[in-house]
Amino acid sequence: MSLPEFWFLLVAVLFTGYFVLEGFDYGVGMLMPILGRSSEVKKRVLLNTIGPVWDGNEVWLLTAGGAMFAAFPEWYASLFSGFYLALLLILVGLIARACAIEWRGKINDPKWRRWCDIGIALGSWIPALAWGLAFANIVRGVKLNAHRQIEGNLFDLLNPYGILGGLTTLLLFLLHGAVFVSLKTGGDVREDARLAMLRLLPPTALVVAAFGLWTQFAYGKGWTWIPLVLAVIGLVVTAVGAVKGRDGWGFTGTAVTIVAATVLLFGSLFPDVLPSTINDAYSLTVDGRNGTVSASSTHYTLVVMSWVAVALVPVVLVYQAWTYWVFRKRLTVEQIPAPIGLSVRP
Repeated sequence: MSLPEFWFLLVAVLFTGYFVLEGFDYGVGMLMPILGRSSEVKKRVLLNTIGPVWDGNEVWLLTAGGAMFAAFPEWYASLFSGFYLALLLILVGLIARACAIEWRGKINDPKWRRWCDIGIALGSWIPALAWGLAFANIVRGVKLNAHRQIEGNLFDLLNPYGILGGLTTLLLFLLHGAVFVSLKTGGDVREDARLAMLRLLPPTALVVAAFGLWTQFAYGKGWTWIPLVLAVIGLVVTAVGAVKGRDGWGFTGTAVTIVAATVLLFGSLFPDVLPSTINDAYSLTVDGRNGTVSASSTHYTLVVMSWVAVALVPVVLVYQAWTYWVFRKRLTVEQIPAPIGLSVRP
């Protein structure tokens, strides 16, 4: 494996980790108005399930973006300029969600909390949809010209394949969030989450199957049938876990499905990093093979980065695993005290 190939793999791993971990954060945020509609305390239970980990999960996105910038500057520059509005929507959503989560409990006022809830919901729904939209269009290809600039606008991303990709991540993250809430809570909140899981499973399975088959037949390779099959198996495991009340099985199943879907996308994309629909020669690839444009940095840059990654990535993984272990216990409404000066009923 060459260094550009290694860094393409590492970028794929980082985005995979981000979608698995931040995916349930998005899901919890999207489900708050539904699962917490009957009680302020239930909303706080939902927020507390992700409270210790949501900001740490976002580090995976920062690391993935940094890796793209350093290892594949041409990919980073073309992608972030051509997808500017889509990525700006994601960024605005992430900022709104972060501010709403951090500030929601600062003022004891129902109207204030209601506006924060809107920020959390929008900051979860928008990125959950936009990430699938963006990655589907990356795999599909864009109007990349000879100057490595993407022609067109945001509406060019709203094609049938891109929209289906957005719906896929949206539903997967919703299901992943419902499973996570069921895994992390007890009592009425857990039962509501299990009911949401059962309702989300059929449409999620249908959309994931449609998007996966479209991707495989249009852009996939022989070996990418493997992650497609694993994605289906993951949803089956989730369904079995939901029926039998085995929350660990359910969470493992949705995690496997998200990992498999991401592998399918990156596997279908390789060796391209940004295919051109104008001319194949304008496409950006990991190493400039077949007369295309190389998107990677110099060999020396990749060597230095590789040593840094080998030294630091295990430390980050161990620390985050320890965080999840510390905050592994279930939450219930009885463990959540009422806000000062406000009487609420569970």
